[in-house]
Amino acid sequence: MAPSAQKGSGSLSRGLLLLWALLGTGLCHTGAKVEGFSKDARTSPPEAMSNWTVIAQLMEEMYTNMTQQCWEDFVDMMRNVTASELCEWKVISRPYSYLQHCLEGSAEQLHYGYPNALAERYIFQSHHRYFHNCTLQHQVYFDPPEDVLLAMIIAPICLIPFLVTLVIWRSKDGKAQP
Repeated sequence: MAPSAQKGSGSLSRGLLLLWALLGTGLCHTGAKVEGFSKDARTSPPEAMSNWTVIAQLMEEMYTNMTQQCWEDFVDMMRNVTASELCEWKVISRPYSYLQHCLEGSAEQLHYGYPNALAERYIFQSHHRYFHNCTLQHQVYFDPPEDVLLAMIIAPICLIPFLVTLVIWRSKDGKAQP
């Protein structure tokens, strides 16, 4: 496995990973003679593909291990939260944010896409395990039905021309009102 570079040097770690993959496939040897397309040369791309598959599997395994550690840390943090505090954002924001940042940081470190299925699974698992009753305690607001919403929008619009007409009609007298 290629040595991982420090954070912030993503291009360096990608370059090392690419170099390691090329050296492993035999495509990059310093003492190799250049020959025409022989039978061995035609078989190199499938070998390269299999090595990329192995690298992808190793990266996925590493990400799985890292996300498992994130989950275990999150569960450990949530042990300090009582059942009555599970729906209070001030209490759970730190562990929840830690889980999210840990999953995202692990993906970024391995140049793995985020959000991804594994990270989503851990987020859903956290909601199912800890926060599934939170919406029942606090009232959830929904949009009003469309007919009520339409009436609330049209009523003021129709009222404006009526009021303008009333003002014009009352001002035609020309008399000053005391």
